[in-house]
Amino acid sequence: MSIGRWASARGLSVVELRPGCQWRETMFRKRHTPVGARPGTLMINEHAERPVIRVMKYRPDHLQEHDAATVAELKGLLEENAVSWIDVQGLGDEKVLREFADLFSIHPLALEDIVNVPQRAKVERFEEHTLCITRMALLREKGIEPEQVSLFVGPNYVLTFQERRGDVFDPIRNRIRQGGPILRSAGPGYLAYALLDAVIDGYYPILEAFGEKLEALEDEIVARPHPVVLLEIHQAKRDLLAIRRAIWPQREAINALIRDENPLITDTVRVYLRDCYDHCVQIMDGVETYRELAGGLMDVYLSSVGNRQNEVMKVLTIMASIFIPLTFMAGIYGMNFQNMPELQSAWGYPFLLAGMAVVTIGMIAFFRHKGWLGGGRPERQESEA
Repeated sequence: MSIGRWASARGLSVVELRPGCQWRETMFRKRHTPVGARPGTLMINEHAERPVIRVMKYRPDHLQEHDAATVAELKGLLEENAVSWIDVQGLGDEKVLREFADLFSIHPLALEDIVNVPQRAKVERFEEHTLCITRMALLREKGIEPEQVSLFVGPNYVLTFQERRGDVFDPIRNRIRQGGPILRSAGPGYLAYALLDAVIDGYYPILEAFGEKLEALEDEIVARPHPVVLLEIHQAKRDLLAIRRAIWPQREAINALIRDENPLITDTVRVYLRDCYDHCVQIMDGVETYRELAGGLMDVYLSSVGNRQNEVMKVLTIMASIFIPLTFMAGIYGMNFQNMPELQSAWGYPFLLAGMAVVTIGMIAFFRHKGWLGGGRPERQESEA
């Protein structure tokens, strides 16, 4: 099955990776706190979106979905016998984030990791919940848009924080709405796995787009090598390196969930997490393959440029070779010695032009016979192939 059909079956879209598209922001340009600031200091981006709180509370036979206006409305969710997925989209209000920290007992250092993005993907276990930080990538028309997603897995809830609106979780929401038997009854650990798996699966369409882009660049290099194509190759290598830096620590984080004892992650969920780990390995293999292909395109580009220069030099050399005997003949009869009998002949000039024409035609025929000019002999082409 191709990656395109694989992604479509999971609700993921494959978008063409246009030339020149790149990460919307530098992958690891972290917002650092001032030197000497106390732990837990939050650096709110002035352009960050205000938080929007979306709640999905479900049991096997019940689903409630709504948007919460305040954090205080969520207190009852922690006491009910149901799984609640609280999705916070936007990190632009410090007061709201502090209220979440008070309600869910989020450690100040964990809250700092949520806000001061991007962080390295990791898993940290606290007394009441487990924190998972991952890197999500969205394929937009203007390029690849990276985003940090932070998940808190509690006894009966999953709390997610996103930098902005828009994510790859719509297939998970649809599965909950449609009453998926496993998802609606497996608990918060399985929901956390489903969200992590959706984040990782979101890299498959990006890799397919990179594969199509590199193939197009290879065809363009062979047909018309141009310095602009060289810039596209450099940009593709940088983007692939950024994807590698994003997915590599996610593999380690998922491995930590599988390996470490955690009452919130059951043995059943660990089986699914192993499949998620395999997806990380597949993506890493794909990234490394495309990085090697992008590096090989540099050699193809240099070879194409060298071949074009050789073709130009060959044409110029053939032209010079044709004119050398013509120049020699013209030079002899341009010396104007008085005892040169050909200068007194009435047919001397036509004979000289005819001789030049014969020499030119003969040399062109000889070059074509050798295969230096034009296609050459068919049997020679077959033997060379």
